[in-house]
Amino acid sequence: MATADLLVIIEMVLYRTGPYLFPQTFLDITHVCRINFALIYAATDCSVWFTVFFSFDRFVSICCPNLKAKYCTEKTAALVLSTTCITFCLKAIPMYFKFEPGEIISNVPWFCHEKPAYYTDPGWVAFKWFDIVLTPLLPYSLILMLNALTVRYILVASRVRKGLRGQSKRKNSSDREMKSRRKSMILLFTISGSFILLWLLYVVNFLYSTITGISPQYSNGSLYIFAEVGVMLMVLNCCTNAFIYGVTQSKFREQFKILMKYPVTSIMQLINKQNNGQ
Repeated sequence: MATADLLVIIEMVLYRTGPYLFPQTFLDITHVCRINFALIYAATDCSVWFTVFFSFDRFVSICCPNLKAKYCTEKTAALVLSTTCITFCLKAIPMYFKFEPGEIISNVPWFCHEKPAYYTDPGWVAFKWFDIVLTPLLPYSLILMLNALTVRYILVASRVRKGLRGQSKRKNSSDREMKSRRKSMILLFTISGSFILLWLLYVVNFLYSTITGISPQYSNGSLYIFAEVGVMLMVLNCCTNAFIYGVTQSKFREQFKILMKYPVTSIMQLINKQNNGQ
């Protein structure tokens, strides 16, 4: 999830700041910026669906102990992640053909402008609906359903454990298992809640532009600003997840520390080997 989020951020930085910091570079060539847009779409889809699979993983881990041993494995995780990446990379291919050159300079196409047919052609309209249903409307539904089932299971299990441990009378006694589940609930609600809220304007803008047939790119200032804010919040969702992991997940913090220390430890090991060789 963090890797997909990071890819979205890098691609958006290249797209948004590249023309201002490095005007008229190879990034502005039509074929290059088409690839950049396709990668943004693919990385965004992966980020969203990794959130869905994260919710499903938490659901299985907490609510399905019999399935947990089979599903919650590194092999399954690798299969799910690789399949998701390949699927959404293939899905992003049509986005390459969404744009046309803005200018032709010395027989070289420059810049990427959306084709007018993208908002009127039946094929593109059908693809847009398929795209918005797949990301994020379907993830909305799945995340809400999985979180509701997970929370329901935790609440029921909490009542049972309190009854068995006699905590209804002894409220000060602690239960590590319930504390762990409570942390899982907070993490689920934080990630899924931020996802739903930060994608909301993007979905509203899509529905409005599709129903009215007005493209934000060619509309008045307020609608264009609304669309740009929706995109900004959508990208912000990818920025928040890594911070959420860092705050809530001790294992994530440990792995991040190892990653940051790895270059230093590698250099020190190399120096020690050279000294021992001499």
